Amino acid sequence: MKILAVQNRMGIGDTVLFLPFIKAISEKFASPIDILVKESSKANQYLYDASYIANIIILDRTKNPKSKHSGLFGSIRLIHDLKKHNFDKIFIFNSSLRYNIIAKLSGIKEIYQYPLFKKKRQHIIETPKKFLKDKLNLNIDEDPKIEVNIELVNNCKLKYNIDKNEYNILLGIGGSGPTKRVPSKTFLEIMEKVSKLKKCRFFLATGKKNEEQIILNEIVNSKFKKNCIRLDHLSIRETLPIIKNCNAAICNDSSFSHLSAALDVKTITLMADTPLIYGNYNSRMIPIIPDEIENVTHGTLGKDKISPDKIFNKLKKILI
Repeated sequence: MKILAVQNRMGIGDTVLFLPFIKAISEKFASPIDILVKESSKANQYLYDASYIANIIILDRTKNPKSKHSGLFGSIRLIHDLKKHNFDKIFIFNSSLRYNIIAKLSGIKEIYQYPLFKKKRQHIIETPKKFLKDKLNLNIDEDPKIEVNIELVNNCKLKYNIDKNEYNILLGIGGSGPTKRVPSKTFLEIMEKVSKLKKCRFFLATGKKNEEQIILNEIVNSKFKKNCIRLDHLSIRETLPIIKNCNAAICNDSSFSHLSAALDVKTITLMADTPLIYGNYNSRMIPIIPDEIENVTHGTLGKDKISPDKIFNKLKKILI
């Protein structure tokens, strides 16, 4: 049986978040399934070992009108691409009429999709839960998991001299936007406090944007320089076994918060300017919201109001 799941949201976090639903479909039909995702999901970087995923098909649909699957002719090309696979079933995690028509014209007989034209107010977790409950009678209450080869994990331990008698902590200091990036002084204060408990090594995860590099360099050039390992030169795939070796993670709302929690690492998520659901949907996530804020969301602008003391207190409970 050939099955396709369509998850067309943009980011790594969205794709990680949907993994339990994709896995549940695979288990229901006792078959690995294909997924259609955007390049920006970086799915090839962290789902290569997922036993329940057969193939990752890239949806090339961006703001660039020349991208392969954009516009009318892009839809025709996507239909042509999907026809090659002879899918029996498709699960569409959105309410778009476009994908419904594409599925039909691709010759897929069984189409399961969110209710059409009801995009507004769709809850990122509850909507897919209800979708699979209604369509397949599945009750899904499981954390996303990313599988990493144990040999790679052990090799990284040797390569980076990771000592189990030290605290190895991932710091996800990057973020997709400036309002999500907690300043370096917050991380440095936490590093100061935790280093008094035991010798620490800090793995610094961020992107290449100039603003992110400024934060990275402020930390790397601090007195903790010898205890820091920067990961910005590595691919996501190369960072996974490193993260798996960490005792804990402290991350902005970024791809690394989702990846580390899915790797079964307890992750303190710093929710400065994003709905809380993105920082607490996984039981391995421990969210911290800005002081004097009851409900964090887009526009909260709270990156300077996240208390280092609160973070450290949570971190101590993880480590000790």
